[in-house]
Amino acid sequence: METAITVATKNFESHLQHNPYPGRGLVIGRSTVKDAWLMIYWLMGRSEHSRNRRLVAEGTTLRTEPLDISLLEDPSLIIYDAMLELPGAYLISNGDQTRTLYDTLQAGGTFDEALAQRMHEPDAPHYTPRISGMLTIQNAVGDVRLSILKANQVNPDFTDRSTFRPAVPQPGYGVGLTTYQGDGMPLPSFQGEPLLLPCAGSAEEVLDSYWNALNKLHRIAIAVKEIPSSGAPSITLIRNQSL
Repeated sequence: METAITVATKNFESHLQHNPYPGRGLVIGRSTVKDAWLMIYWLMGRSEHSRNRRLVAEGTTLRTEPLDISLLEDPSLIIYDAMLELPGAYLISNGDQTRTLYDTLQAGGTFDEALAQRMHEPDAPHYTPRISGMLTIQNAVGDVRLSILKANQVNPDFTDRSTFRPAVPQPGYGVGLTTYQGDGMPLPSFQGEPLLLPCAGSAEEVLDSYWNALNKLHRIAIAVKEIPSSGAPSITLIRNQSL
């Protein structure tokens, strides 16, 4: 049986380093340097419209914003909150479903109830999946939920919904999803269960390793949020291709 580090390294190399277009991605993992969680989110894009954005942080919120407002055609799928926080709950997604999660949880609903209101992105012919994650921490104990909403293969008007509740990652590991398996036309949606991925090192080192793994032609931005298990305030690091 392969060791965890072998699996995580293989996934990192095959799905990120040697993959020209995994698309947007998210990872929830644990640091090896501090008693802290790490949330990783990155943007990739091929078209001028998709690449006309960057990541910015305002307090505990991570969001996208246009680089050039005059080039913005349709903001609905590219401008959104990518990370939001509630007391003890940390949300991450590749679209405005982050806000749906936030509002539903704040009203007493659940992760699944929030995403039941949403479907995959309406960007035919790709029908980009919506990927989402939630980390909850109570008394320093974490719980991870991940979700992917994909177009049904028979009729893309319908959405296939998968929710995952992986075991809490050990320090140095994370679990993640991307929107695509690779490049193509149309773009092939992510397949299978969440990927076991490495998260060794400081938040700065993790940001560097993921940024360097992404295809230089298509990467746009990346952020790593460090979340202390103690409940202390989170810290977000960002790198934008344009800066």
